[in-house]
Amino acid sequence: MYIKFIKKYSLTIVGLILSTTILLFSIINDIDLFERFINQLILMEMYEVDEFIIPIFIFWLFAVFDMRKRQKTYKIEHEKVIIYKAMLSSANHVVNNFLNQMQVFKITAENTPNFDQDVLKLYNKIIKNAAEQIDSLGKIVDIDEKTIFKSVEPKPDLETIHQHPKTGINFGKKI
Repeated sequence: MYIKFIKKYSLTIVGLILSTTILLFSIINDIDLFERFINQLILMEMYEVDEFIIPIFIFWLFAVFDMRKRQKTYKIEHEKVIIYKAMLSSANHVVNNFLNQMQVFKITAENTPNFDQDVLKLYNKIIKNAAEQIDSLGKIVDIDEKTIFKSVEPKPDLETIHQHPKTGINFGKKI
Protein backbone atom coordinates (compact mmCIF):
# COMPACT_ATOMS: atom_id res chain seq x y z
CA MET A 1 0.00 0.00 0.00
CA TYR A 2 2.76 2.45 0.94
CA ILE A 3 4.81 1.50 -2.11
CA LYS A 4 1.90 2.33 -4.43
CA PHE A 5 1.45 5.67 -2.67
CA ILE A 6 5.17 6.46 -2.91
CA LYS A 7 5.27 5.58 -6.62
CA LYS A 8 2.14 7.60 -7.32
CA TYR A 9 3.35 10.73 -5.52
CA SER A 10 7.13 10.31 -5.82
CA LEU A 11 7.90 13.80 -7.09
CA THR A 12 5.59 15.44 -4.55
CA ILE A 13 7.33 13.53 -1.75
CA VAL A 14 10.78 14.60 -3.04
CA GLY A 15 9.59 18.21 -3.12
CA LEU A 16 8.18 17.95 0.41
CA ILE A 17 11.40 16.41 1.77
CA LEU A 18 13.58 19.01 0.03
CA SER A 19 11.48 21.96 1.19
CA THR A 20 11.28 20.57 4.76
CA THR A 21 15.05 20.02 4.82
CA ILE A 22 15.66 23.61 3.76
CA LEU A 23 13.22 24.85 6.39
CA LEU A 24 14.81 22.76 9.19
CA PHE A 25 18.31 23.78 8.09
CA SER A 26 17.38 27.45 8.29
CA ILE A 27 15.72 27.03 11.73
CA ILE A 28 18.57 24.97 13.25
CA ASN A 29 21.30 27.30 11.97
CA ASP A 30 19.25 30.40 12.73
CA ILE A 31 19.52 31.48 9.12
CA ASP A 32 16.74 33.60 7.77
CA LEU A 33 16.73 32.42 4.18
CA PHE A 34 13.92 34.73 3.22
CA GLU A 35 15.79 37.84 4.43
CA ARG A 36 18.95 36.66 2.69
CA PHE A 37 16.94 36.10 -0.43
CA ILE A 38 15.42 39.59 -0.16
CA ASN A 39 18.90 41.08 0.26
CA GLN A 40 20.04 39.25 -2.85
CA LEU A 41 16.99 40.51 -4.72
CA ILE A 42 17.77 44.05 -3.64
CA LEU A 43 21.30 43.62 -4.96
CA MET A 44 19.83 42.24 -8.17
CA GLU A 45 17.09 44.84 -8.46
CA MET A 46 18.36 45.97 -11.82
CA TYR A 47 17.28 42.55 -13.17
CA GLU A 48 13.81 43.01 -11.62
CA VAL A 49 13.53 39.52 -10.15
CA ASP A 50 10.29 39.06 -8.21
CA GLU A 51 10.07 37.69 -4.69
CA PHE A 52 9.10 34.15 -3.88
CA ILE A 53 9.56 31.72 -1.05
CA ILE A 54 12.06 28.99 -1.91
CA PRO A 55 10.69 25.98 -0.01
CA ILE A 56 7.10 26.54 -1.10
CA PHE A 57 8.20 27.08 -4.67
CA ILE A 58 10.21 23.84 -4.68
CA PHE A 59 7.32 21.87 -3.16
CA TRP A 60 4.76 23.22 -5.62
CA LEU A 61 7.11 22.69 -8.55
CA PHE A 62 7.50 19.01 -7.73
CA ALA A 63 3.78 18.68 -6.99
CA VAL A 64 2.96 20.07 -10.44
CA PHE A 65 5.43 17.66 -12.08
CA ASP A 66 3.83 14.80 -10.18
CA MET A 67 0.34 15.89 -11.21
CA ARG A 68 1.33 16.07 -14.88
CA LYS A 69 2.95 12.64 -14.67
CA ARG A 70 -0.24 11.15 -13.14
CA GLN A 71 -2.43 12.82 -15.77
CA LYS A 72 -0.31 11.39 -18.58
CA THR A 73 -0.35 7.92 -17.01
CA TYR A 74 -4.13 8.08 -16.52
CA LYS A 75 -4.69 9.17 -20.12
CA ILE A 76 -2.56 6.32 -21.48
CA GLU A 77 -4.30 3.75 -19.26
CA HIS A 78 -7.71 5.10 -20.23
CA GLU A 79 -6.87 4.80 -23.93
CA LYS A 80 -5.65 1.24 -23.37
CA VAL A 81 -8.99 0.32 -21.79
CA ILE A 82 -10.98 1.84 -24.66
CA ILE A 83 -8.82 0.05 -27.23
CA TYR A 84 -9.02 -3.23 -25.35
CA LYS A 85 -12.82 -3.06 -25.14
CA ALA A 86 -13.12 -2.20 -28.82
CA MET A 87 -10.77 -5.02 -29.84
CA LEU A 88 -12.59 -7.49 -27.62
CA SER A 89 -15.96 -6.42 -28.97
CA SER A 90 -14.73 -6.73 -32.55
CA ALA A 91 -13.27 -10.18 -31.93
CA ASN A 92 -16.54 -11.29 -30.35
CA HIS A 93 -18.40 -9.91 -33.35
CA VAL A 94 -16.29 -11.96 -35.75
CA VAL A 95 -16.54 -15.15 -33.70
CA ASN A 96 -20.30 -14.83 -33.15
CA ASN A 97 -20.95 -14.24 -36.84
CA PHE A 98 -18.78 -17.20 -37.73
CA LEU A 99 -20.62 -19.48 -35.32
CA ASN A 100 -24.04 -18.29 -36.49
CA GLN A 101 -23.11 -18.81 -40.13
CA MET A 102 -21.64 -22.26 -39.40
CA GLN A 103 -25.07 -23.45 -38.20
CA VAL A 104 -26.33 -23.80 -41.79
CA PHE A 105 -23.32 -25.96 -42.65
CA LYS A 106 -23.85 -28.13 -39.60
CA ILE A 107 -27.60 -28.54 -40.14
CA THR A 108 -27.22 -29.30 -43.85
CA ALA A 109 -24.35 -31.73 -43.29
CA GLU A 110 -26.32 -33.60 -40.62
CA ASN A 111 -29.52 -33.88 -42.66
CA THR A 112 -28.05 -34.64 -46.10
CA PRO A 113 -26.71 -38.12 -46.89
CA ASN A 114 -24.80 -36.88 -49.96
CA PHE A 115 -22.78 -33.83 -48.98
CA ASP A 116 -23.83 -30.82 -51.11
CA GLN A 117 -20.95 -29.07 -52.92
CA ASP A 118 -22.81 -25.74 -52.86
CA VAL A 119 -22.89 -25.91 -49.09
CA LEU A 120 -19.17 -26.57 -49.11
CA LYS A 121 -18.72 -23.44 -51.23
CA LEU A 122 -20.84 -21.53 -48.74
CA TYR A 123 -18.72 -22.93 -45.93
CA ASN A 124 -15.59 -21.71 -47.72
CA LYS A 125 -17.08 -18.21 -48.13
CA ILE A 126 -17.92 -18.06 -44.43
CA ILE A 127 -14.44 -19.21 -43.42
CA LYS A 128 -12.84 -16.76 -45.85
CA ASN A 129 -14.98 -13.91 -44.52
CA ALA A 130 -14.04 -14.66 -40.91
CA ALA A 131 -10.37 -14.98 -41.85
CA GLU A 132 -10.44 -11.63 -43.66
CA GLN A 133 -12.03 -9.94 -40.67
CA ILE A 134 -9.53 -11.42 -38.25
CA ASP A 135 -6.71 -10.49 -40.64
CA SER A 136 -7.96 -6.91 -40.90
CA LEU A 137 -8.03 -6.68 -37.10
CA GLY A 138 -4.38 -7.73 -37.07
CA LYS A 139 -3.38 -5.10 -39.65
CA ILE A 140 -4.71 -2.08 -37.77
CA VAL A 141 -2.08 0.66 -37.64
CA ASP A 142 -3.99 3.58 -36.10
CA ILE A 143 -5.29 2.04 -32.91
CA ASP A 144 -8.50 3.80 -32.00
CA GLU A 145 -12.07 2.70 -31.42
CA LYS A 146 -13.39 3.83 -34.82
CA THR A 147 -10.62 2.11 -36.79
CA ILE A 148 -11.10 -1.18 -34.96
CA PHE A 149 -14.85 -1.24 -35.60
CA LYS A 150 -14.35 -0.19 -39.23
CA SER A 151 -11.92 -3.08 -39.80
CA VAL A 152 -14.67 -5.67 -39.24
CA GLU A 153 -17.34 -3.80 -41.17
CA PRO A 154 -19.07 -6.03 -43.73
CA LYS A 155 -18.19 -5.77 -47.37
CA PRO A 156 -21.20 -5.26 -49.71
CA ASP A 157 -20.57 -8.47 -51.68
CA LEU A 158 -20.78 -10.63 -48.55
CA GLU A 159 -24.55 -10.24 -48.17
CA THR A 160 -25.10 -13.39 -50.29
CA ILE A 161 -23.53 -15.65 -47.67
CA HIS A 162 -26.68 -15.25 -45.58
CA GLN A 163 -28.75 -17.22 -48.07
CA HIS A 164 -28.70 -20.96 -48.70
CA PRO A 165 -27.56 -21.53 -52.31
CA LYS A 166 -30.32 -24.02 -53.27
CA THR A 167 -33.28 -23.23 -51.02
CA GLY A 168 -32.78 -19.46 -50.87
CA ILE A 169 -33.59 -19.53 -47.14
CA ASN A 170 -32.00 -16.69 -45.19
CA PHE A 171 -30.21 -17.57 -41.97
CA GLY A 172 -28.11 -16.01 -39.22
CA LYS A 173 -27.66 -12.34 -38.56
CA LYS A 174 -26.08 -9.99 -41.04
CA ILE A 175 -22.51 -8.99 -40.42
